[in-house]
Amino acid sequence: MVEARTGKGVAMKTTLSITQEQHAQLAAHLFPGDGKESVAFALCGRRYGKAEQGLLVRKIIPISDNDCVIRTPENVTWPTFMLPELITKAEKNGMAILKIHSHPGGYKFFSKCDDKSDREYFSCLSTWFNDASVHASAIMLPDGEIMGRTFDLLGNFHPITTVKLVGDDLTFWHSCPPLGSVPEHGMRIAQAFGEGTYQQLRQLKIAVVGCSGTGSLVIEQLSRNCVGSLVLVDPDRIEMKNLNRIPQAKRKDAESKAFKVEIIAQAIDAMGLGTSVEIFATSLYDPAAVKAVAACDIVFGCMDSIDGRHLLNRLASFYLLPYIDIGVRLEADGEGGIEQICGSVHYLRPGGSSLFSRGLYTIEQAHSAALYNTDPNAYADQIKDGYISGVHEEKPAVISVNMFYSSLAINELLARLKPYRLDSNAEYNRHTISLSHGIYEHEGHPDPCALLSKHVGRGDVAPLLGMPVLTAKAEGSGA
Repeated sequence: MVEARTGKGVAMKTTLSITQEQHAQLAAHLFPGDGKESVAFALCGRRYGKAEQGLLVRKIIPISDNDCVIRTPENVTWPTFMLPELITKAEKNGMAILKIHSHPGGYKFFSKCDDKSDREYFSCLSTWFNDASVHASAIMLPDGEIMGRTFDLLGNFHPITTVKLVGDDLTFWHSCPPLGSVPEHGMRIAQAFGEGTYQQLRQLKIAVVGCSGTGSLVIEQLSRNCVGSLVLVDPDRIEMKNLNRIPQAKRKDAESKAFKVEIIAQAIDAMGLGTSVEIFATSLYDPAAVKAVAACDIVFGCMDSIDGRHLLNRLASFYLLPYIDIGVRLEADGEGGIEQICGSVHYLRPGGSSLFSRGLYTIEQAHSAALYNTDPNAYADQIKDGYISGVHEEKPAVISVNMFYSSLAINELLARLKPYRLDSNAEYNRHTISLSHGIYEHEGHPDPCALLSKHVGRGDVAPLLGMPVLTAKAEGSGA
């Protein structure tokens, strides 16, 4: 894996994430049709990890072609008068600066002219910021591919590990070559969806929040599809009632009240297919879990709670994550029969619509559910006083129903990585299937969410996700 260095002895891998709308804005500006190079800047939120970090495009700042001193098919000289204002904004908000220019001829490397320009650019930033904070330079090619690099204090360039384009389709441009030939256990995946898709799955890090009825089945399929790394988040322990729908669980696990994530992690390890696992036996309100999920490439939400979905949708906006949500509704009639079996899979991308804007819940419901999970005593008091309605209701669940909708969600992921539909993925942001009523619907939901779009690409802020409750949790745990 390619590593960047931010200072002496400090290795730091860097990724860059960009939304579909931002990418389109850049492409329109950088390729005006005259065959000459153009340039733009972007302010980026930051995500800090243990040995890696992410740059998250938040705002594009195009540089007018008319302001450029030189523009040729192989070179562009951009004005520096706008740098002080740009640097001031970045410094004030703790953001990174990205410079990106076009190579209209399709040259897939940084040129000698680029090297000279970038050394001056990075030197200016280092002098101004006077620290080891990472900034980046990138190239966009005519087909939309982006490649980038950072610069360390020793004067060395380092490739950005992965550039992630998060839209209706999911595209990942890696600086590293594929991880070798396809092994026998991955051959069927490669035959069905292509070797490129298999290699992509091997390099992905996917989070699953909620590891019970649907989540455990999503995890089973991700593992069998040879996903490189998983982050599992669930606070609950195995109970006897879970044994009908968690394939990794055994009776002894229920008797010992083992954590769901621990048992599932053991099962994945026993498969021996090369998937690594990081587990959090907590809710998503744990700041450490938030940070681990933020470091992933994709997240699945397999939760019943409204507040959990709202929190995860918010997290996905801050950190530019594609989010696949699964909801199953199985209603018994109380007389041994079934009233309704229905479920939905939602695909959510940062800058697009949200579960809230799609009408799945109200802010009042999200507040009530959050209070139930974070402060049960206050929740009980407000229920008693009539301020809120009760939100906790346990529903029946069976593996055959959960498997149907979890499989739909996995195929949704594959469709985004390897578009196989006859129509655009933009038309399939929600699938709803009623098994009891024989109904299948899908729609696009194109309108952005006014509530969450303002948080796109903010990355690490204080308090975490702009939510004081997460700061309180971190302080309470001594983190």
